[in-house]
Amino acid sequence: MRHGQVTKATKEPAKPARILIVGGGYVGMYTALRLQRRLKQRLRQAVGADGAPAPDAPDALGAQDAPVATSLESADGVAITILDPDPYMTYQPFLPEAAAGSISPRHVVVPLRRVLPHCQVIVGEARTIDHDRRVAHISTLATAESDAARAAHATPGERPEPQTLELPYTELVLAPGSVSRTLPVPGLAEHGIGFKTVEEAIGLRNHVLEQLDIASSTRDPALRDAALTFVFVGGGYAGVEALAELEDMARYACRYYHNISADDLRFLLVEASDRILPEVGAEMGGYALRELRARNIDVRLQTRLDSCENRVAVLSDGSRHPSRTLVWTAGVKPHPLLARTGLPVTARGKLRCEPTLRVQGTAHAWSAGDAAAVPDLAAEPAAEPAQDRAPDAAPADGAERPLCAPNAQHAVRQARRLADNLAAVCEGREPTPYRHSYAGSVASLGLHKGVAHVYGRKLKGYPAWFMHRAYHLSRVPTFNRKARVLAEWVLSGLFKREIVSLGSLEHPRAEFELAAGTVRRPDEN
Repeated sequence: MRHGQVTKATKEPAKPARILIVGGGYVGMYTALRLQRRLKQRLRQAVGADGAPAPDAPDALGAQDAPVATSLESADGVAITILDPDPYMTYQPFLPEAAAGSISPRHVVVPLRRVLPHCQVIVGEARTIDHDRRVAHISTLATAESDAARAAHATPGERPEPQTLELPYTELVLAPGSVSRTLPVPGLAEHGIGFKTVEEAIGLRNHVLEQLDIASSTRDPALRDAALTFVFVGGGYAGVEALAELEDMARYACRYYHNISADDLRFLLVEASDRILPEVGAEMGGYALRELRARNIDVRLQTRLDSCENRVAVLSDGSRHPSRTLVWTAGVKPHPLLARTGLPVTARGKLRCEPTLRVQGTAHAWSAGDAAAVPDLAAEPAAEPAQDRAPDAAPADGAERPLCAPNAQHAVRQARRLADNLAAVCEGREPTPYRHSYAGSVASLGLHKGVAHVYGRKLKGYPAWFMHRAYHLSRVPTFNRKARVLAEWVLSGLFKREIVSLGSLEHPRAEFELAAGTVRRPDEN
């Protein structure tokens, strides 16, 4: 009986298949969202129409004892499991506006459990992947608590091994994204601030406003100058948009300080290459450079950060800049998990993928986005480093097929193609190669300012800024989020900016600890 609970031949319970998606970011969430629609009927067999697991569904946390089908085609039902350290997806293009106060932080994130009611969400991390056995070794909040308890009772010098759980799967989707690429710059680990998560964005906003408070309340000219100097390293999307939005916010906030003017602020952008925003082209990148410099933002091209010890930014051109704020946005690198999967990777650490988004020469493993080196079938063959050669991209006249750029435009579309290919495999059909012609790029330079290069058309100023907002509003998932973000934009246009610093959110127990007497007051001897 195909759709029953037992078969005549084996008299054993049917074995639902599990699609394990490692990562709940762009690729992970959009893949699961698409699969949830494409595999609606089969998901109901495994999860249930109301979102509750069916009796024969493999439970995510009790997976060691649950049978899992070895192929999607033979399984009666399908269960989708998302594994991520956070129970939400962060829409990163909105981080600069969240830092500037134009969007509430809770509207920058998308709760996975609400958007994916027919999927199982596990808050945890994959430590290693044993693809030969099709098992992921994961750690969760519960295992972390257990590890902490064992460490507390361990003998001096003993370091208990971290506990992990085995999570079996039928098909694996690796989408852990990327992590900040740091360099061995002295003082960077102690004083640098990242800009990749919503926590970092809001922490940076609180920090910038706190520096204005410090500068307003001190008579030390050296401390004041350091508090009002803000150094950003990296001239890509993240660095330029974060700098532009925060400069707008800080300049506006100065009107509420009796002893600080906008001219006292000093923003410095450090970029190792010879231009900023290379994604929008040389002409629009040049316009963005002139726009920033016209706002008295010091842009240093072909310059590197050599040191930031003792809160002094030392640049490769020999200049020294005392600063209490150093924001590091100088690129990203593949997630370290990829090196622990045993799957084929490039010299840069990305998974080698076929145009169908299947990992090269590996059955039951897929990837997309920042983690994957996917050949760009829509681009003209060009010279490409041999170590990053795409598996199914045959050279044409000695040239090699370039790889898809690691941006949100490709990531979202690759996620949809990956989901469609998994659904095709589930139905016994062949997967389709991914192909997308690059549409262009948009970037914000602060309120009512931006640059865009879309389908060959170049826009700047207000039209580009409007296109930037319209594009990202159309891409943020769920109607709920679209409506909330749009409402906040409308209200921010009618009322004044909020310039409140909530730095206490980063240490919520500080006041209680002070009241309980575990922390001494600064004025106590």
